[in-house]
Order: sequence, then C-alpha cells, then structure tokens
Amino acid sequence: MEEIQSYADNYRSSSSSASSPINKAPSGAFFYLRKPGTLRKPISFEDSPEWDDVEIDPHIEEGDDSIHIATTTHSPSLPRVNSGSLPSPSVLEASSSVVARKIIGASIVWKDLCVTIKEKRKYSDKVIKGSNGYALPGTLTVIMGPARSGKSTLLRAIAGRLRAPARLYGEVFVNGVKSPMPYGSYGYVDRTDVLIESLTVREFLYYCTLLQLPSTFSPKKALVEDAILAMSLGDYADKLIGGHCFMKQLPYGERRRVSIARELVTRPHALFIDEPLYHLDSVSALLLMVTLKKLACTGCTLIFTMYQSSTEVFGLFDRICLLSNGNTLFFGETLSCLQHFSNAGFPCPIMQSPSDHFLRAINTDFDRIIAMCKNLQDDHGDFSSVNMDTAVAIRTLEATYKSSADSSAVVSMILRLTEKEGPHLKCKGRPSDLMRIAVLTWRSLLTMSRERKYFWIRLLLYMLLTLSIGTVFSSIGHSLSSVMA
Repeated sequence: MEEIQSYADNYRSSSSSASSPINKAPSGAFFYLRKPGTLRKPISFEDSPEWDDVEIDPHIEEGDDSIHIATTTHSPSLPRVNSGSLPSPSVLEASSSVVARKIIGASIVWKDLCVTIKEKRKYSDKVIKGSNGYALPGTLTVIMGPARSGKSTLLRAIAGRLRAPARLYGEVFVNGVKSPMPYGSYGYVDRTDVLIESLTVREFLYYCTLLQLPSTFSPKKALVEDAILAMSLGDYADKLIGGHCFMKQLPYGERRRVSIARELVTRPHALFIDEPLYHLDSVSALLLMVTLKKLACTGCTLIFTMYQSSTEVFGLFDRICLLSNGNTLFFGETLSCLQHFSNAGFPCPIMQSPSDHFLRAINTDFDRIIAMCKNLQDDHGDFSSVNMDTAVAIRTLEATYKSSADSSAVVSMILRLTEKEGPHLKCKGRPSDLMRIAVLTWRSLLTMSRERKYFWIRLLLYMLLTLSIGTVFSSIGHSLSSVMA
C-alpha cells in the first residue's frame, strides 16, 4: 500500500493542473458532465416506424418491482448534449410526433462472466475475469480499454457469439431470463465491413431483408426505408457501395452505417457493435455516434467496444465498462468514472480528454515510453507527466472499485434486474431454403451484369495465360526424345 500511495502522490504532483469533479466546478467546455440522474429512455422501438425520440424520467420505488416512467417528447439536437460546442447534424434537426407504445427493449445482464481460450493442450488463463455489468434499453454502454484487454471477447460472450476455442463461465440474463437471445431479436456488427460493392445501399439492404426474414413477413421495403432513415443514409441510398472494378466506393463512415443498417432491418431489441469507429476520422466518428445515440433513444439496447474516443464522443456514452487485461476496473455512469479515477488518486487534467486519461493510466504499453523518457529526461527536460507505473495504477483502480459504492450499486442493480422475469423475446423466423436459393441466384445475376469490366478483364487474362503456356510447347515434336530435350 505504501508503494501504491507513493505512485499516487507522484501522479498528483505531475498533474497539478488536474481538478477533481468535487473540488472544482466543471468548465463549460466539458459537456460530458451531464446532470446527475438525467437519463433518456424510450417508449418504443419495434412498433414505431418514425423512430422518434422521447425523454423518460425513470424512478424505482423502494419495495416495488415496477419501474414508473414519465415521458415527454422533444426535438433532439447536439447542442443539448455538448453545450453548443459543435453544430447539430441535419439528421437531428427535424422533429416529429411520437407514437406512444408499451413495448420495452431488452435489458441485458452479465454476472461473474469469465472466458478462457483453449491453447494446444490446455486452457489458458482467463481472458475475462469475473466481469459484472448490465445494459438497459435506450442507453449506450461502451466497453473501453487498451489493445488486448478483452473488449471484443466480452462483447461476443454477452452476445453469445464466442468462437469454438473459447469457453464461457458465468451467467447472461436477457429481461431477467437466463437464456440465449433468439434469432432476429439482436444484431451483431463485426469490426470489418463485408459488403457487396456492385449493389446500391437500398438494394443491399433489401436483399439482406429477404435473406433474414421469412417470406410471410410482408413490409420488407418499409423496414429498409426505416433502416436508411435511422442511419441517415438518404443521400447515399441509390449510390453503389463500390470498392473495386473501377467503382467509386462510399466513404468509410457511410460504409460503416450500411453495416449497422443491415442489422436494423430486423428491428432488433439489442445491437452489439465491435469498434463502430474503426477507420473513421473525428467528424465521421462524431456523426456516427450521434446517429447511434438517436437510435438508442428509440428503445434499442446498444453495447459496443471502443479503444479511444474524443471528448465529444465520450459525452454521448451513458455507461462505461473499463477493462485492462481482462479485469474490470470500473463499471457505471461516465461521470462516476471520472470521480472514480479522482478518488483513486488519478484525477483527469482539465485540458485532457477523459478517454485519453483513462487509457494513459491503464495501458501497460506506456511503460516502454516511460523507459524511453527516463533516458531523455536529462537532455530534453522533465517528463514527469508520464512517470507513472501502469501496473500500480491498475491495482489501485481495481482495489478502489471493489470497495466503492459503484461496485455495490452494480450488484444491487443486477439483483433487481434478475429477480423477476420480463417479457420473453420471440424468434422472428427464417426464410425457406427455396427462397434463399432464388434470392441468391437473382442477386448473383445482378452483380455479374454490373461487373462486366471485371469479367472481361478476367477473360482477357485467361486468354493471355493460355497463349503464354501454349507457346512454350508450340515447337515441340511428337517423339519422346524431342519432349525430353
């Protein structure tokens, strides 16, 4: 403990400009310090074709199992979140009427979750070590941490999509029921985009709808239009996705939106996204996260992983799960995470992004930078701002979290969410095999008709290859001696 206290004191001295959320009032630029208790929650996701925003003030009465909700409509805008530091995107400017529904999204709880991965002969150490958390409808829950900390593994474990070598221990509850999520009730977006370049956005989503929903489900085109509207793809709906064969491809931000919209055509209750901001610049990342925030306000439960975010993006999160080497260092509200780091002796400096500060404290790769800075300290000034042992910081944060009120609140909330079963999610069915064959055949013919240049180039290459191989044996005779010569 003396070693931990000494490192904490050194970090406090190096962060003299840092301020605690308790001791100093937040600056106006720090929009992520939202009002405590403010929570935006939806009424409907599945039955509302307009996917409008509502604001819900939930409160749970002591001794009662029900949650009482009061709803008020509003016109969403980004300055409501970031105190006017950035203009509102056009997708959030239009306001529309809210149709009140009594359909609640899925509440997801994971309890004592551990994951091990099998090596050649035995199972390795735990990749995820006793993680606890929950995600509520209408909220953005982010799993954040440095590289190789177990973010994607935890996301796949919660979604029930772990690969074969991995083994899962623990419990996952959906609406209080310990059971896997049925087909069509959730969507999973991988880190890499797998799209068909020769189709337009609307055509691609329509074929995805035909291949995912049963043929008896009639309003497929309406689902496609709702997904396009939800992801703000109206300007790109009739453009080719592109990417090869002299086709101009969509920007990375729009390609990422198409991948998410592909899962929205089934109107899932929960959506899991692995690195939604992968390969995106700061502006595209902010616009995509604002779109996901608007999507969450319709009732969908969003859980996603993220390595790092800007200050504006960080302000859109509702809850954060901070991982390091499989250990949960914090789970709770984003504002409470700042307070947690301050209580542990690592307050966030005023002019530093919260996510940068979190990763700086728990990323073990910075130890190599510390070793480099010690050699340069005498010649190029003081590098005390990075002189912090991350192993000590991780142990301090983990010990502080286990003994904090935030950890107790998580356990209490998990018990409340799992003590009573909620509505069971229903399987939405699959199309028949004959329907799939017909759709895939027609889609292949359509893509081949639009990739004529690609097929002509392949034909030309095959002809050149035939000529080059044929000329090698053109002057060889038919006798055995001429062939061997």
